[in-house]
Amino acid sequence: MSLPVPDSAALQHSAQLSEHIRAEIAANDGWISFTRYMELALYAPGLGYYTAGAHKFGEAGDFITAPELSPLFGRSLARQLVEIMRASQPTMLELGAGSGKLAADILAELELLGQLPEQYSILEVSADLRERQRLLLEQRVPHLLSRVQWLDRLPDVIDGVVFGNEILDALPVHLLHWRAGEARERGVAVNEAGFCWQDRPLADDVLSQAAQRIQAPDDYLSEICPAARGLINSLAQRLQSGVLLFIDYGFGAREFYHPQRSRGTLMCHYRHHAHDDPFYLPGLQDITAHVDFTAVAEAGIDAGLEFLGYTHQAFFLMNCGITEFLQNADPEDMRAYAPLAAQLQKLTSPAEMGELFKVIALGKNMEAPLRGFALGDLSRTL
Repeated sequence: MSLPVPDSAALQHSAQLSEHIRAEIAANDGWISFTRYMELALYAPGLGYYTAGAHKFGEAGDFITAPELSPLFGRSLARQLVEIMRASQPTMLELGAGSGKLAADILAELELLGQLPEQYSILEVSADLRERQRLLLEQRVPHLLSRVQWLDRLPDVIDGVVFGNEILDALPVHLLHWRAGEARERGVAVNEAGFCWQDRPLADDVLSQAAQRIQAPDDYLSEICPAARGLINSLAQRLQSGVLLFIDYGFGAREFYHPQRSRGTLMCHYRHHAHDDPFYLPGLQDITAHVDFTAVAEAGIDAGLEFLGYTHQAFFLMNCGITEFLQNADPEDMRAYAPLAAQLQKLTSPAEMGELFKVIALGKNMEAPLRGFALGDLSRTL
């Protein structure tokens, strides 16, 4: 791979995390599941990708999310959040707020609409990201900072709206490898060259049951994410009234486990380069997998939530009025208008983020339909 070379401090950091992972492998009979490897690579205290201090978002990081790309994303999303709060409670919980830009854009738009929440909570596992979020909000909306609180864990009772942008794709996944009609779990071992793949028989009943539901051809590799079901269950148990809203890249199960998708969806992001080697510089790169939205919907329904909608990001944003922001801009002022037009195109074009990214909503005690799903229903694809 032709990837940028990190500096010596970053290399030392990665080596320290690698040694930490090797020690855990040695302590577990020379093998750990990939989900454990991914958990350590991303979230090991003080060492993982999301818990250490490197820049991750935007041009100076490893990837660009929709909020980093344009304020139009957060402003449009705010229109949907207003509707949910009116039908439930004026409180919001953002899961993993990244740089804090989405929170800043949403709060600024809600202030313009006269619909500020009583409380904007952020659940963030990274102390470093918490501080960056706080600094950005102090710069962008200092007069609204008193409405924001950071949480270490989910609250016992939730009302209002819970949302996450590119959260589900960062949950650790299990890798399964089908050979001769039998699924085995692909995990991580160590050889003379470093980390390596090693398959072992399935020892987990949940994984075995999930594997049996997948019609996989020979030599087929894919992911299963019990952590997503666990998150949905935890949120459903706490939600009294309101909506869970997730925006992420992925597919329904039929497309996710399509026979031609034989190498799965695992992907790594480093300095705006995408590749498929999760063993490259642990701690310095993001590791993700696409979301099985069928599994997310089923988890919500099984937990007593109501399925409220599923659509492309493009439809969702247009239903929420993203084109109105461009219509209200002066086309004669090309310095302001042209960037907005380009940003809208990236957010909604099928060739960019418009179709790969999906939006799903699950709720409790919500009667009114959600405007974000008024057109473009994709529930038939789940």
